[in-house]
Amino acid sequence: MMYNSKDLKEMARTVRAWAIHAVRMAGSGHVGIVLGAADVVTVLYANYVRRGRDRFVMSAGHGSALLYSVLRLCGYNIGDINEFRKIGGPAGHPEYGMPGVDATTGPLGQGVGNAVGMALAEKINKTDSHVYCLCSDGDLMEGVAQESIALAGRLGLNNLILLWDDNGVSIDGVAQTDVDVPARMAAAGWRVLSVPGNDVARINRVIENAQKSDVPVFIQCKTQIGYDSSLAGSHKAHGFALSDKEMMQLVQKNISVVGQDLWRNVAMEQLAMVHVEDEHNLPNVVLPAVGQWISTRELSGMYIDGLLAAGEKIIGGSADLGGSTNARVASSCEIVADDFSGNYVNYGVREAAMAAIMNGLAVSGLRVYGSTFLVFSDYMRPAMRLSALAGLPVVYVLTHDSVAVGEDGPTHQPIEQLPALRLIPNMNVFRPCNAVEVAYAWRRALTEKNTPTCIVLTRQKIKLIDTPLGAELDRGAYVIRPGQAKNVRATILATGSEVPLAVDVAKKLGDAVQVVSVVSVSDFRRQDLEYKNKILRGRVIAVEAAAAAPWFEFADAVVGIDRFGMSGPGTDVYSELGFDVDVIADEIKRKMK
Repeated sequence: MMYNSKDLKEMARTVRAWAIHAVRMAGSGHVGIVLGAADVVTVLYANYVRRGRDRFVMSAGHGSALLYSVLRLCGYNIGDINEFRKIGGPAGHPEYGMPGVDATTGPLGQGVGNAVGMALAEKINKTDSHVYCLCSDGDLMEGVAQESIALAGRLGLNNLILLWDDNGVSIDGVAQTDVDVPARMAAAGWRVLSVPGNDVARINRVIENAQKSDVPVFIQCKTQIGYDSSLAGSHKAHGFALSDKEMMQLVQKNISVVGQDLWRNVAMEQLAMVHVEDEHNLPNVVLPAVGQWISTRELSGMYIDGLLAAGEKIIGGSADLGGSTNARVASSCEIVADDFSGNYVNYGVREAAMAAIMNGLAVSGLRVYGSTFLVFSDYMRPAMRLSALAGLPVVYVLTHDSVAVGEDGPTHQPIEQLPALRLIPNMNVFRPCNAVEVAYAWRRALTEKNTPTCIVLTRQKIKLIDTPLGAELDRGAYVIRPGQAKNVRATILATGSEVPLAVDVAKKLGDAVQVVSVVSVSDFRRQDLEYKNKILRGRVIAVEAAAAAPWFEFADAVVGIDRFGMSGPGTDVYSELGFDVDVIADEIKRKMK
Protein backbone atom coordinates (compact mmCIF):
# COMPACT_ATOMS: atom_id res chain seq x y z
CA MET A 1 0.00 0.00 0.00
CA MET A 2 0.99 3.64 -0.44
CA TYR A 3 1.27 5.67 2.75
CA ASN A 4 -0.08 9.22 2.86
CA SER A 5 1.67 12.35 4.07
CA LYS A 6 0.30 12.12 7.59
CA ASP A 7 1.53 8.55 7.93
CA LEU A 8 4.89 9.32 6.39
CA LYS A 9 5.54 12.14 8.86
CA GLU A 10 4.97 9.80 11.79
CA MET A 11 7.13 7.12 10.17
CA ALA A 12 9.95 9.62 9.59
CA ARG A 13 9.84 10.60 13.26
CA THR A 14 10.30 6.96 14.22
CA VAL A 15 13.25 6.61 11.83
CA ARG A 16 14.92 9.66 13.38
CA ALA A 17 14.31 8.42 16.92
CA TRP A 18 15.95 5.04 16.37
CA ALA A 19 18.86 6.46 14.38
CA ILE A 20 19.69 9.14 16.96
CA HIS A 21 19.33 6.53 19.68
CA ALA A 22 21.91 4.35 17.88
CA VAL A 23 24.40 7.22 17.57
CA ARG A 24 23.88 8.18 21.18
CA MET A 25 24.45 4.61 22.39
CA ALA A 26 27.62 4.37 20.29
CA GLY A 27 29.04 7.62 21.57
CA SER A 28 30.07 8.40 18.00
CA GLY A 29 28.59 8.70 14.55
CA HIS A 30 26.93 11.23 12.27
CA VAL A 31 23.78 13.00 13.37
CA GLY A 32 23.56 15.67 10.66
CA ILE A 33 22.39 13.43 7.82
CA VAL A 34 20.13 11.45 10.15
CA LEU A 35 18.14 14.55 11.03
CA GLY A 36 18.31 16.09 7.57
CA ALA A 37 17.56 13.17 5.23
CA ALA A 38 15.23 10.94 7.26
CA ASP A 39 12.17 12.09 5.32
CA VAL A 40 13.71 11.11 1.98
CA VAL A 41 14.70 7.62 3.16
CA THR A 42 11.32 7.13 4.85
CA VAL A 43 9.36 7.84 1.67
CA LEU A 44 11.59 5.52 -0.33
CA TYR A 45 11.24 2.54 2.00
CA ALA A 46 7.60 3.09 2.89
CA ASN A 47 6.28 3.54 -0.66
CA TYR A 48 8.85 2.50 -3.27
CA VAL A 49 11.63 0.06 -2.37
CA ARG A 50 10.22 -3.43 -3.00
CA ARG A 51 12.08 -5.96 -0.91
CA GLY A 52 13.84 -8.52 -3.08
CA ARG A 53 13.18 -6.53 -6.25
CA ASP A 54 14.51 -3.01 -5.87
CA ARG A 55 17.81 -1.87 -4.40
CA PHE A 56 18.86 1.06 -2.25
CA VAL A 57 22.44 2.28 -1.92
CA MET A 58 23.48 4.62 0.89
CA SER A 59 26.40 6.16 -0.98
CA ALA A 60 26.63 8.72 1.81
CA GLY A 61 27.84 5.90 4.04
CA HIS A 62 28.26 8.14 7.05
CA GLY A 63 24.44 7.97 7.19
CA SER A 64 24.64 4.34 8.29
CA ALA A 65 22.56 4.92 11.44
CA LEU A 66 19.77 6.25 9.24
CA LEU A 67 19.97 3.16 7.02
CA TYR A 68 20.06 0.75 9.96
CA SER A 69 17.11 2.46 11.56
CA VAL A 70 14.88 2.06 8.51
CA LEU A 71 16.07 -1.49 7.81
CA ARG A 72 15.29 -2.49 11.39
CA LEU A 73 11.83 -0.98 11.10
CA CYS A 74 11.27 -2.83 7.81
CA GLY A 75 11.96 -6.12 9.55
CA TYR A 76 15.53 -6.83 8.46
CA ASN A 77 17.66 -8.71 10.98
CA ILE A 78 20.53 -6.26 11.34
CA GLY A 79 21.46 -7.24 14.88
CA ASP A 80 21.23 -5.14 18.02
CA ILE A 81 21.12 -1.46 17.09
CA ASN A 82 22.28 -0.70 20.64
CA GLU A 83 25.62 -2.24 19.57
CA PHE A 84 26.08 0.20 16.66
CA ARG A 85 29.79 0.90 16.05
CA LYS A 86 30.82 -1.73 18.59
CA ILE A 87 32.59 -5.05 17.98
CA GLY A 88 30.05 -7.46 16.53
CA GLY A 89 27.35 -4.82 16.08
CA PRO A 90 26.26 -2.85 13.00
CA ALA A 91 29.38 -1.32 11.45
CA GLY A 92 30.24 2.37 11.45
CA HIS A 93 29.71 2.48 7.68
CA PRO A 94 27.47 0.08 5.72
CA GLU A 95 28.99 -3.26 4.76
CA TYR A 96 27.59 -5.58 2.12
CA GLY A 97 26.49 -8.86 3.66
CA MET A 98 24.29 -7.39 6.37
CA PRO A 99 20.64 -8.07 5.50
CA GLY A 100 19.29 -5.18 3.45
CA VAL A 101 22.67 -3.55 2.83
CA ASP A 102 23.32 -3.62 -0.92
CA ALA A 103 26.76 -2.00 -1.00
CA THR A 104 29.83 -1.42 1.13
CA THR A 105 30.08 2.37 1.25
CA GLY A 106 31.79 5.10 3.21
CA PRO A 107 34.59 6.11 0.84
CA LEU A 108 32.57 8.76 -0.93
CA GLY A 109 31.52 8.31 -4.55
CA GLN A 110 31.84 4.52 -4.53
CA GLY A 111 28.16 3.97 -3.80
CA VAL A 112 27.16 6.00 -6.84
CA GLY A 113 29.29 3.70 -9.01
CA ASN A 114 27.82 0.63 -7.31
CA ALA A 115 24.30 1.92 -7.98
CA VAL A 116 25.10 2.45 -11.66
CA GLY A 117 26.37 -1.14 -11.83
CA MET A 118 23.22 -2.46 -10.16
CA ALA A 119 20.99 -0.51 -12.54
CA LEU A 120 22.96 -1.82 -15.52
CA ALA A 121 22.64 -5.37 -14.18
CA GLU A 122 18.87 -5.05 -13.96
CA LYS A 123 18.80 -3.87 -17.58
CA ILE A 124 20.93 -6.84 -18.62
CA ASN A 125 18.66 -9.18 -16.65
CA LYS A 126 15.55 -7.52 -18.16
CA THR A 127 13.77 -6.85 -14.86
CA ASP A 128 11.42 -4.05 -13.84
CA SER A 129 13.53 -3.22 -10.79
CA HIS A 130 14.60 0.25 -9.76
CA VAL A 131 17.82 1.26 -8.05
CA TYR A 132 17.71 4.18 -5.62
CA CYS A 133 20.82 5.86 -4.28
CA LEU A 134 21.19 8.61 -1.68
CA CYS A 135 24.32 10.69 -2.18
CA SER A 136 25.81 13.65 -0.37
CA ASP A 137 27.62 16.79 -1.46
CA GLY A 138 30.85 14.93 -0.80
CA ASP A 139 29.88 12.05 -3.10
CA LEU A 140 29.35 14.47 -5.97
CA MET A 141 32.81 15.98 -5.49
CA GLU A 142 34.49 12.61 -6.05
CA GLY A 143 35.73 11.77 -9.53
CA VAL A 144 34.52 8.18 -9.36
CA ALA A 145 30.95 9.42 -8.94
CA GLN A 146 31.20 11.80 -11.88
CA GLU A 147 32.70 9.10 -14.11
CA SER A 148 29.87 6.75 -13.16
CA ILE A 149 27.21 9.42 -13.67
CA ALA A 150 28.54 10.12 -17.17
CA LEU A 151 28.36 6.45 -18.18
CA ALA A 152 24.85 6.05 -16.73
CA GLY A 153 23.73 8.98 -18.87
CA ARG A 154 25.28 7.52 -22.01
CA LEU A 155 23.59 4.17 -21.37
CA GLY A 156 20.23 5.79 -20.57
CA LEU A 157 19.71 3.86 -17.32
CA ASN A 158 16.16 5.04 -16.64
CA ASN A 159 15.79 2.54 -13.78
CA LEU A 160 18.27 4.56 -11.71
CA ILE A 161 17.16 7.35 -9.36
CA LEU A 162 19.91 9.31 -7.59
CA LEU A 163 18.76 11.49 -4.69
CA TRP A 164 21.06 14.30 -3.61
CA ASP A 165 21.05 15.27 0.07
CA ASP A 166 21.73 18.89 -0.85
CA ASN A 167 22.45 20.63 2.44
CA GLY A 168 25.26 22.83 1.11
CA VAL A 169 27.87 21.97 3.71
CA SER A 170 30.55 19.35 4.27
CA ILE A 171 32.98 18.66 7.10
CA ASP A 172 35.16 21.71 6.55
CA GLY A 173 32.38 24.20 5.84
CA VAL A 174 30.67 25.25 2.61
CA ALA A 175 30.45 22.28 0.23
CA GLN A 176 32.84 22.73 -2.69
CA THR A 177 30.56 21.10 -5.26
CA ASP A 178 30.18 22.36 -8.82
CA VAL A 179 28.76 25.85 -9.07
CA ASP A 180 25.73 24.38 -10.87
CA VAL A 181 25.29 20.69 -10.05
CA PRO A 182 21.90 20.33 -11.83
CA ALA A 183 23.40 21.76 -15.03
CA ARG A 184 26.22 19.22 -14.89
CA MET A 185 23.74 16.39 -14.38
CA ALA A 186 21.57 17.56 -17.27
CA ALA A 187 24.66 17.77 -19.48
CA ALA A 188 25.45 14.16 -18.53
CA GLY A 189 22.08 13.06 -19.92
CA TRP A 190 20.05 12.91 -16.70
CA ARG A 191 16.59 14.27 -16.01
CA VAL A 192 16.85 16.74 -13.13
CA LEU A 193 14.08 17.28 -10.57
CA SER A 194 14.07 19.28 -7.35
CA VAL A 195 12.13 19.00 -4.12
CA PRO A 196 12.27 20.30 -0.52
CA GLY A 197 13.96 17.44 1.34
CA ASN A 198 11.67 17.60 4.36
CA ASP A 199 8.32 17.75 2.54
CA VAL A 200 7.18 14.12 2.44
CA ALA A 201 4.21 14.82 0.16
CA ARG A 202 6.33 16.46 -2.51
CA ILE A 203 9.11 13.87 -2.13
CA ASN A 204 6.50 11.19 -2.75
CA ARG A 205 5.19 12.91 -5.87
CA VAL A 206 8.61 13.56 -7.36
CA ILE A 207 9.74 9.94 -6.92
CA GLU A 208 6.53 8.73 -8.53
CA ASN A 209 7.21 11.10 -11.42
CA ALA A 210 10.84 9.95 -11.66
CA GLN A 211 9.81 6.35 -12.22
CA LYS A 212 8.25 7.32 -15.55
CA SER A 213 11.46 8.80 -16.99
CA ASP A 214 13.20 7.47 -20.11
CA VAL A 215 16.65 8.52 -18.77
CA PRO A 216 18.29 8.30 -15.32
CA VAL A 217 16.83 10.76 -12.82
CA PHE A 218 18.66 13.09 -10.44
CA ILE A 219 16.54 14.49 -7.62
CA GLN A 220 17.89 17.51 -5.81
CA CYS A 221 16.57 17.23 -2.24
CA LYS A 222 17.11 20.57 -0.51
CA THR A 223 17.73 19.60 3.11
CA GLN A 224 19.15 21.15 6.24
CA ILE A 225 21.96 19.30 7.95
CA GLY A 226 21.16 18.70 11.62
CA TYR A 227 17.50 19.60 10.99
CA ASP A 228 15.58 20.57 14.15
CA SER A 229 18.71 20.66 16.34
CA SER A 230 20.74 23.47 17.87
CA LEU A 231 23.35 23.04 15.12
CA ALA A 232 20.89 23.01 12.21
CA GLY A 233 22.53 24.27 9.02
CA SER A 234 26.04 24.25 10.47
CA HIS A 235 28.92 22.05 9.26
CA LYS A 236 29.46 21.25 12.94
CA ALA A 237 26.32 19.10 12.82
CA HIS A 238 27.98 16.57 10.49
CA GLY A 239 29.48 14.34 13.15
CA PHE A 240 28.99 13.65 16.83
CA ALA A 241 28.57 17.23 17.96
CA LEU A 242 25.31 17.41 19.93
CA SER A 243 25.26 17.01 23.67
CA ASP A 244 23.94 13.81 25.18
CA LYS A 245 21.10 15.78 26.71
CA GLU A 246 20.04 17.23 23.35
CA MET A 247 20.22 13.85 21.63
CA MET A 248 18.05 12.33 24.33
CA GLN A 249 15.57 15.15 23.86
CA LEU A 250 15.53 14.53 20.10
CA VAL A 251 14.90 10.83 20.65
CA GLN A 252 12.00 11.53 23.00
CA LYS A 253 10.59 14.22 20.71
CA ASN A 254 10.52 11.84 17.73
CA ILE A 255 9.19 8.71 19.43
CA SER A 256 5.92 7.86 17.70
CA VAL A 257 3.74 4.90 18.60
CA VAL A 258 1.76 5.51 15.42
CA GLY A 259 4.92 5.54 13.34
CA GLN A 260 6.19 2.35 14.94
CA ASP A 261 2.91 0.58 14.16
CA LEU A 262 2.94 1.77 10.56
CA TRP A 263 6.45 0.38 10.09
CA ARG A 264 5.23 -2.97 11.43
CA ASN A 265 2.73 -2.98 8.58
CA VAL A 266 5.54 -2.32 6.08
CA ALA A 267 7.56 -5.20 7.51
CA MET A 268 4.61 -7.56 7.20
CA GLU A 269 3.92 -6.52 3.60
CA GLN A 270 7.45 -7.08 2.37
CA LEU A 271 8.50 -10.45 0.95
CA ALA A 272 11.91 -11.91 1.74
CA MET A 273 14.27 -12.37 -1.17
CA VAL A 274 15.26 -15.91 -2.10
CA HIS A 275 18.70 -16.20 -3.69
CA VAL A 276 19.52 -19.20 -5.85
CA GLU A 277 23.21 -19.98 -6.35
CA ASP A 278 24.35 -20.33 -9.94
CA GLU A 279 26.08 -23.71 -9.89
CA HIS A 280 27.54 -25.01 -13.13
CA ASN A 281 30.73 -26.27 -14.69
CA LEU A 282 32.85 -24.10 -16.95
CA PRO A 283 33.49 -25.45 -20.45
CA ASN A 284 36.95 -26.69 -21.37
CA VAL A 285 38.90 -24.20 -23.50
CA VAL A 286 41.93 -25.44 -25.45
CA LEU A 287 44.90 -23.06 -25.50
CA PRO A 288 48.18 -23.23 -27.48
CA ALA A 289 50.76 -25.89 -26.62
CA VAL A 290 54.26 -25.33 -25.26
CA GLY A 291 57.10 -24.15 -27.45
CA GLN A 292 55.25 -21.23 -29.02
CA TRP A 293 56.05 -17.59 -28.45
CA ILE A 294 52.92 -15.75 -27.35
CA SER A 295 51.90 -13.15 -24.77
CA THR A 296 49.82 -14.18 -21.79
CA ARG A 297 47.32 -11.41 -22.66
CA GLU A 298 46.70 -13.25 -25.94
CA LEU A 299 46.21 -16.52 -24.07
CA SER A 300 43.74 -14.79 -21.77
CA GLY A 301 41.84 -13.40 -24.74
CA MET A 302 41.62 -16.86 -26.27
CA TYR A 303 40.23 -18.21 -23.02
CA ILE A 304 37.62 -15.45 -22.76
CA ASP A 305 36.59 -15.98 -26.37
CA GLY A 306 36.27 -19.73 -25.81
CA LEU A 307 33.99 -19.18 -22.82
CA LEU A 308 31.77 -16.68 -24.61
CA ALA A 309 31.60 -18.80 -27.75
CA ALA A 310 30.45 -21.71 -25.59
CA GLY A 311 27.55 -19.59 -24.32
CA GLU A 312 28.87 -18.60 -20.88
CA LYS A 313 27.14 -15.50 -19.50
CA ILE A 314 30.01 -13.26 -18.47
CA ILE A 315 29.93 -9.48 -18.68
CA GLY A 316 33.29 -8.06 -19.71
CA GLY A 317 34.59 -4.60 -20.37
CA SER A 318 37.54 -2.29 -20.50
CA ALA A 319 38.47 1.32 -19.86
CA ASP A 320 39.05 2.06 -23.56
CA LEU A 321 41.73 -0.63 -23.90
CA GLY A 322 39.77 -3.72 -24.93
CA GLY A 323 41.91 -4.36 -27.97
CA SER A 324 45.19 -3.84 -26.13
CA THR A 325 44.25 -6.04 -23.19
CA ASN A 326 42.65 -8.73 -25.38
CA ALA A 327 39.53 -8.39 -23.23
CA ARG A 328 37.39 -7.51 -26.23
CA VAL A 329 37.26 -10.63 -28.36
CA ALA A 330 35.46 -11.94 -31.44
CA SER A 331 32.54 -13.17 -29.31
CA SER A 332 32.14 -9.83 -27.52
CA CYS A 333 28.99 -7.82 -28.20
CA GLU A 334 28.85 -4.26 -26.88
CA ILE A 335 26.06 -3.16 -24.56
CA VAL A 336 24.54 0.13 -25.75
CA ALA A 337 21.75 2.41 -24.60
CA ASP A 338 19.00 0.80 -26.65
CA ASP A 339 20.25 -2.79 -26.46
CA PHE A 340 21.39 -4.45 -23.23
CA SER A 341 21.57 -7.96 -24.69
CA GLY A 342 25.34 -7.81 -25.19
CA ASN A 343 28.18 -9.03 -23.00
CA TYR A 344 30.71 -6.19 -23.15
CA VAL A 345 30.76 -2.71 -21.62
CA ASN A 346 32.84 0.03 -23.22
CA TYR A 347 33.50 2.08 -20.08
CA GLY A 348 35.47 4.75 -21.92
CA VAL A 349 38.54 6.16 -20.18
CA ARG A 350 36.98 5.66 -16.76
CA GLU A 351 39.00 3.15 -14.72
CA ALA A 352 37.64 4.32 -11.37
CA ALA A 353 34.03 4.06 -12.52
CA MET A 354 34.65 0.69 -14.16
CA ALA A 355 35.81 -0.88 -10.91
CA ALA A 356 32.98 0.64 -8.83
CA ILE A 357 30.36 -0.31 -11.42
CA MET A 358 31.67 -3.89 -11.57
CA ASN A 359 31.10 -4.15 -7.81
CA GLY A 360 27.46 -3.25 -8.44
CA LEU A 361 27.20 -5.79 -11.25
CA ALA A 362 28.68 -8.48 -9.00
CA VAL A 363 26.27 -7.68 -6.16
CA SER A 364 23.49 -8.30 -8.67
CA GLY A 365 24.77 -11.82 -9.31
CA LEU A 366 26.57 -11.32 -12.63
CA ARG A 367 30.03 -12.68 -13.31
CA VAL A 368 32.11 -9.73 -14.47
CA TYR A 369 35.59 -8.82 -15.62
CA GLY A 370 37.14 -5.49 -16.50
CA SER A 371 40.50 -4.70 -18.00
CA THR A 372 43.17 -2.05 -18.18
CA PHE A 373 46.95 -1.82 -17.92
CA LEU A 374 48.46 -2.92 -14.61
CA VAL A 375 49.92 0.52 -13.96
CA PHE A 376 46.41 2.03 -14.12
CA SER A 377 45.13 -0.25 -11.37
CA ASP A 378 46.09 2.70 -9.17
CA TYR A 379 42.99 4.48 -10.48
CA MET A 380 40.84 1.51 -9.45
CA ARG A 381 42.41 0.59 -6.13
CA PRO A 382 39.74 2.05 -3.78
CA ALA A 383 37.00 0.04 -5.50
CA MET A 384 39.24 -3.04 -5.74
CA ARG A 385 39.79 -2.83 -2.00
CA LEU A 386 36.04 -2.63 -1.45
CA SER A 387 35.41 -5.65 -3.68
CA ALA A 388 37.79 -7.60 -1.43
CA LEU A 389 36.19 -6.20 1.75
CA ALA A 390 32.69 -6.98 0.48
CA GLY A 391 33.67 -10.43 -0.83
CA LEU A 392 32.64 -9.77 -4.43
CA PRO A 393 34.13 -12.13 -7.06
CA VAL A 394 35.04 -9.43 -9.58
CA VAL A 395 37.81 -10.27 -12.08
CA TYR A 396 40.43 -7.64 -12.95
CA VAL A 397 42.39 -8.33 -16.15
CA LEU A 398 45.60 -6.31 -15.84
CA THR A 399 47.99 -6.41 -18.78
CA HIS A 400 51.26 -4.70 -19.78
CA ASP A 401 52.64 -5.97 -16.52
CA SER A 402 56.30 -4.91 -16.43
CA VAL A 403 59.07 -2.67 -17.73
CA ALA A 404 58.97 -4.83 -20.85
CA VAL A 405 56.14 -2.49 -21.95
CA GLY A 406 59.14 -0.62 -23.38
CA GLU A 407 58.83 2.49 -25.48
CA ASP A 408 55.91 4.06 -23.58
CA GLY A 409 58.36 4.61 -20.75
CA PRO A 410 58.18 4.72 -16.96
CA THR A 411 54.69 6.28 -16.82
CA HIS A 412 53.33 3.02 -18.23
CA GLN A 413 55.78 0.57 -16.67
CA PRO A 414 54.49 -0.85 -13.35
CA ILE A 415 56.93 -1.32 -10.51
CA GLU A 416 55.06 -1.20 -7.20
CA GLN A 417 51.56 -2.13 -8.42
CA LEU A 418 52.00 -5.91 -8.36
CA PRO A 419 53.20 -6.18 -4.74
CA ALA A 420 50.66 -3.52 -3.74
CA LEU A 421 47.77 -5.60 -5.06
CA ARG A 422 49.10 -8.64 -3.23
CA LEU A 423 48.82 -6.67 0.02
CA ILE A 424 45.03 -6.37 -0.23
CA PRO A 425 43.41 -8.95 2.08
CA ASN A 426 41.07 -11.41 0.36
CA MET A 427 42.39 -10.58 -3.11
CA ASN A 428 43.64 -13.34 -5.42
CA VAL A 429 46.55 -12.17 -7.57
CA PHE A 430 47.70 -14.52 -10.34
CA ARG A 431 50.63 -13.84 -12.64
CA PRO A 432 50.63 -16.81 -15.02
CA CYS A 433 53.57 -17.88 -17.17
CA ASN A 434 51.93 -20.21 -19.67
CA ALA A 435 48.63 -21.51 -21.04
CA VAL A 436 48.07 -23.95 -18.18
CA GLU A 437 48.46 -21.19 -15.60
CA VAL A 438 46.29 -18.74 -17.56
CA ALA A 439 43.48 -21.30 -17.77
CA TYR A 440 43.91 -22.13 -14.08
CA ALA A 441 43.76 -18.44 -13.08
CA TRP A 442 40.57 -17.92 -15.08
CA ARG A 443 38.88 -21.05 -13.72
CA ARG A 444 39.72 -20.03 -10.18
CA ALA A 445 38.47 -16.49 -10.79
CA LEU A 446 35.15 -17.59 -12.26
CA THR A 447 34.41 -20.17 -9.58
CA GLU A 448 35.19 -17.92 -6.63
CA LYS A 449 32.16 -16.82 -4.63
CA ASN A 450 33.61 -14.41 -2.08
CA THR A 451 37.00 -13.31 -3.42
CA PRO A 452 37.96 -10.94 -6.27
CA THR A 453 40.81 -11.83 -8.61
CA CYS A 454 43.57 -9.99 -10.46
CA ILE A 455 44.96 -11.79 -13.51
CA VAL A 456 48.26 -10.07 -14.38
CA LEU A 457 49.43 -10.55 -17.96
CA THR A 458 52.26 -9.70 -20.34
CA ARG A 459 52.19 -7.44 -23.35
CA GLN A 460 55.31 -9.03 -24.84
CA LYS A 461 55.46 -12.53 -26.23
CA ILE A 462 57.20 -15.13 -24.09
CA LYS A 463 58.20 -18.70 -24.83
CA LEU A 464 55.64 -21.14 -23.48
CA ILE A 465 57.24 -23.74 -21.23
CA ASP A 466 55.60 -26.85 -19.91
CA THR A 467 53.84 -27.25 -16.58
CA PRO A 468 54.62 -30.82 -15.41
CA LEU A 469 51.72 -33.24 -15.32
CA GLY A 470 50.26 -33.37 -11.82
CA ALA A 471 51.68 -29.98 -10.77
CA GLU A 472 49.79 -28.64 -7.74
CA LEU A 473 48.84 -25.20 -9.03
CA ASP A 474 46.35 -24.80 -6.18
CA ARG A 475 49.29 -24.62 -3.77
CA GLY A 476 50.32 -21.34 -5.38
CA ALA A 477 53.84 -22.50 -6.34
CA TYR A 478 55.30 -25.65 -7.86
CA VAL A 479 58.57 -26.89 -9.38
CA ILE A 480 58.32 -26.16 -13.09
CA ARG A 481 61.93 -27.07 -13.88
CA PRO A 482 63.37 -29.71 -11.55
CA GLY A 483 67.04 -29.86 -10.71
CA GLN A 484 68.64 -33.02 -12.02
CA ALA A 485 71.38 -33.31 -9.42
CA LYS A 486 70.91 -35.33 -6.22
CA ASN A 487 71.36 -32.22 -4.11
CA VAL A 488 69.67 -29.03 -5.32
CA ARG A 489 71.89 -26.13 -4.32
CA ALA A 490 69.61 -23.27 -5.44
CA THR A 491 65.95 -22.55 -6.17
CA ILE A 492 64.86 -19.69 -8.41
CA LEU A 493 61.38 -18.35 -7.64
CA ALA A 494 59.77 -16.56 -10.56
CA THR A 495 56.39 -15.42 -11.87
CA GLY A 496 54.91 -14.66 -15.27
CA SER A 497 57.38 -13.56 -17.94
CA GLU A 498 60.31 -14.14 -15.59
CA VAL A 499 59.67 -17.92 -15.45
CA PRO A 500 61.11 -18.71 -18.89
CA LEU A 501 63.99 -16.38 -18.08
CA ALA A 502 64.61 -18.28 -14.85
CA VAL A 503 64.55 -21.59 -16.71
CA ASP A 504 67.23 -20.30 -19.10
CA VAL A 505 69.30 -19.19 -16.10
CA ALA A 506 68.93 -22.61 -14.48
CA LYS A 507 70.01 -24.34 -17.67
CA LYS A 508 73.13 -22.18 -17.75
CA LEU A 509 73.93 -22.96 -14.11
CA GLY A 510 73.44 -26.69 -14.42
CA ASP A 511 71.58 -29.54 -12.76
CA ALA A 512 71.92 -28.26 -9.19
CA VAL A 513 69.43 -25.41 -9.81
CA GLN A 514 65.63 -25.75 -9.97
CA VAL A 515 62.90 -23.26 -10.90
CA VAL A 516 59.65 -22.74 -9.03
CA SER A 517 56.75 -20.93 -10.70
CA VAL A 518 54.80 -18.89 -8.15
CA VAL A 519 51.44 -18.40 -9.80
CA SER A 520 49.88 -17.02 -6.59
CA VAL A 521 51.88 -15.65 -3.67
CA SER A 522 48.89 -15.69 -1.31
CA ASP A 523 48.09 -19.33 -2.08
CA PHE A 524 51.71 -20.30 -1.51
CA ARG A 525 51.82 -18.36 1.74
CA ARG A 526 48.97 -20.48 3.09
CA GLN A 527 50.83 -23.76 2.56
CA ASP A 528 52.31 -25.66 5.49
CA LEU A 529 56.00 -25.59 6.28
CA GLU A 530 56.47 -29.12 5.00
CA TYR A 531 55.41 -28.17 1.47
CA LYS A 532 57.42 -24.93 1.49
CA ASN A 533 60.55 -26.77 2.59
CA LYS A 534 59.93 -29.42 -0.05
CA ILE A 535 60.15 -26.94 -2.93
CA LEU A 536 62.39 -24.21 -1.46
CA ARG A 537 65.69 -26.08 -1.55
CA GLY A 538 69.19 -24.65 -1.20
CA ARG A 539 69.73 -20.94 -1.64
CA VAL A 540 66.49 -19.27 -2.72
CA ILE A 541 66.61 -16.42 -5.24
CA ALA A 542 63.43 -14.64 -6.35
CA VAL A 543 63.27 -13.10 -9.82
CA GLU A 544 60.44 -10.70 -10.64
CA ALA A 545 60.29 -7.44 -12.60
CA ALA A 546 58.71 -5.51 -9.73
CA ALA A 547 59.59 -4.12 -6.30
CA ALA A 548 61.92 -6.54 -4.52
CA ALA A 549 61.18 -6.17 -0.81
CA PRO A 550 58.13 -8.48 -0.44
CA TRP A 551 60.02 -11.48 -1.81
CA PHE A 552 62.34 -11.62 1.20
CA GLU A 553 59.51 -13.45 2.94
CA PHE A 554 60.63 -16.53 0.98
CA ALA A 555 63.98 -15.72 -0.61
CA ASP A 556 67.58 -15.22 0.49
CA ALA A 557 68.18 -12.83 -2.40
CA VAL A 558 66.00 -11.00 -4.92
CA VAL A 559 66.48 -9.81 -8.48
CA GLY A 560 63.82 -7.10 -8.69
CA ILE A 561 63.34 -3.47 -9.68
CA ASP A 562 63.30 -0.69 -7.10
CA ARG A 563 63.45 2.27 -9.46
CA PHE A 564 61.27 3.61 -12.26
CA GLY A 565 61.78 2.23 -15.74
CA MET A 566 62.90 3.96 -18.91
CA SER A 567 61.83 4.45 -22.51
CA GLY A 568 63.20 2.06 -25.11
CA PRO A 569 62.48 -1.29 -26.74
CA GLY A 570 61.05 -3.65 -24.15
CA THR A 571 63.79 -6.26 -24.46
CA ASP A 572 66.45 -3.58 -24.04
CA VAL A 573 64.78 -2.07 -20.95
CA TYR A 574 64.29 -5.52 -19.47
CA SER A 575 67.97 -6.34 -19.94
CA GLU A 576 69.21 -2.89 -18.88
CA LEU A 577 67.49 -3.30 -15.52
CA GLY A 578 69.18 -6.61 -14.81
CA PHE A 579 66.84 -9.17 -16.34
CA ASP A 580 69.48 -10.92 -18.39
CA VAL A 581 70.47 -14.58 -18.28
CA ASP A 582 74.19 -13.97 -17.83
CA VAL A 583 73.76 -11.23 -15.22
CA ILE A 584 71.36 -13.30 -13.10
CA ALA A 585 73.45 -16.45 -13.49
CA ASP A 586 76.59 -14.66 -12.30
CA GLU A 587 74.74 -13.27 -9.28
CA ILE A 588 73.38 -16.69 -8.34
CA LYS A 589 76.83 -18.23 -8.67
CA ARG A 590 78.10 -15.76 -6.11
CA LYS A 591 75.20 -16.59 -3.77
CA MET A 592 75.93 -20.32 -4.09
CA LYS A 593 79.56 -20.01 -3.01
